[in-house]
Amino acid sequence: MTGKRPIWDRVGRVEGGLASVGGGLCLLAMLVMTVVSVFGRYVLGVDLIPGTYNIIERVLFPLLVFWALPLAHREGTFPRLTMLDTRLSPRMRAGVGAAVLVVESVVFAVLTWYVGRFSWEAYAGGRQMQIGTSYWPMFPVLVMLPLSFFLMWCEMVRLALVELRKLSTR
Repeated sequence: MTGKRPIWDRVGRVEGGLASVGGGLCLLAMLVMTVVSVFGRYVLGVDLIPGTYNIIERVLFPLLVFWALPLAHREGTFPRLTMLDTRLSPRMRAGVGAAVLVVESVVFAVLTWYVGRFSWEAYAGGRQMQIGTSYWPMFPVLVMLPLSFFLMWCEMVRLALVELRKLSTR
């Protein structure tokens, strides 16, 4: 397997890129827009970026959160359903972990399906959001939601496979 990276490493690189580059740029944009807006409002007496609050609330913050979720789950900072870990034998712990992850995978598969369907219907219907006095299309934001949930699902499937492998090798 020389020269080739496993699929999970590639998924991890996509998650890392979305979180670090995408999330970082969103955070930077939020910071710059807030500073410029406050400076314009209180120093110059004019709103330099009309609809700053709406842009941050409806575009940048959701993108930041949804781009960071898959990486947070991969790194273990996202809450996971674990119980009785310390009191169970390693084999039972692997079994419970695998069962919990299979249930989480099913839940996220259903969520991915419905979020994808919602995003497609919003795109097909030309859904828009009001920013300042104009209307912007929502599809650039909505296309990232199913991608994020899909990456979360991939990570849960990977973790479930790891737990099932632990269960079968002992």
